[in-house]
Amino acid sequence: MKTKLMAAMLLFILSSAGFCEDKLNNSTQVTFVELGTKNCAPCKMMQPVMADIEREYKNRVKVIFYDVWSREGNPYAKVYKIQVIPTQIFLDKNGKEFFRHIGFFPKEEIVKVLDGQGIKKIITEKKSSSKNISSEN
Repeated sequence: MKTKLMAAMLLFILSSAGFCEDKLNNSTQVTFVELGTKNCAPCKMMQPVMADIEREYKNRVKVIFYDVWSREGNPYAKVYKIQVIPTQIFLDKNGKEFFRHIGFFPKEEIVKVLDGQGIKKIITEKKSSSKNISSEN
């Protein structure tokens, strides 16, 4: 009985995460799952990294964030068996985990993981201009 319940829960979670065939974009090659919260410092530092990956890899990499401290996101912490936040999990196009990282994960290192899977950027990064930009304190 417990096994059937866990299987049903996993199927529900994977379905809502976008693994149903009707929701999965055919060009998606990797799903990057970020498990964290909106309140921890390393989790906040991951937000712009995730946005960059999503923008630069367009439909090739699907980025999903679960706030595991929320009621909606908490079940994913159990499904993915995380112990520390943030945790990044990379799934292939069949939903099979091929890489996991714990803690802040710099963009350059994520790019290496994606390159290792043969996934290339669609949009290249903008070169910074030589103008000095002042910041307000």
